[in-house]
Amino acid sequence: MSVILSAEDLNVFYGSIHAVKGVSFDVNEGEIVTLIGANGAGKSTTLNTIAGLLRSKTGSVTFMGEELEKVSPHKIVSRGMALVPEGRRVFLQMTVQENLEMGAYIKKGAGVSEDMERIYEQFPRLKERRRQVSGTLSGGEQQMLAMGRALMSRPKLLMLDEPSMGLAPLLVEQIFEIIQSLNRAGSTILLVEQNARMALSIAHRGYVLETGRIVTTGPSGELLASPAIKKAYLGG
Repeated sequence: MSVILSAEDLNVFYGSIHAVKGVSFDVNEGEIVTLIGANGAGKSTTLNTIAGLLRSKTGSVTFMGEELEKVSPHKIVSRGMALVPEGRRVFLQMTVQENLEMGAYIKKGAGVSEDMERIYEQFPRLKERRRQVSGTLSGGEQQMLAMGRALMSRPKLLMLDEPSMGLAPLLVEQIFEIIQSLNRAGSTILLVEQNARMALSIAHRGYVLETGRIVTTGPSGELLASPAIKKAYLGG
């Protein structure tokens, strides 16, 4: 398996607060890799740094063999990376279809209608509601829309920030089933998730963050079986 994303020695600050401390990790093509940890552990900050929304004081982010230090966020998207942000952030006044069209802004019309049909096949609920204003969708439907919008750019790496946040347990299961099906269809996925049990149940590998540092890493099965991880994150 080839490495699609490599983060080396990331150190990110919010003013005087050292939020991410020497974080390094890799994602291989075809994997689901998850970053887990408590609130405030630095998971979302790490993801936003990978996406170019924040900058690291040190180290590097390499994607598809290219160093991203001086690349702007919208150009990172055009290189094949897409972020589904925490809280979904769909355009509430736009219809479902208009939101999806916004996800294809880098493509200038080429193949957009075919991609739209592909998204509607993956998310039949969105097709049913394609003319509905997005602000009237349920939380689960908005999460599907945010994922569909990101997929419209045909990313080589899909990054998901807390996709289960605020969703009922049945919807959480549905969203994670969709993530698995996207991976089986060829998507490489970097998943940030507070629901450690669900994240590790679908991921190939995991990294555990505590107060901005990676403290444990390994195959998901090993992390799920670890007494320390169970005690700290799985309620067992």
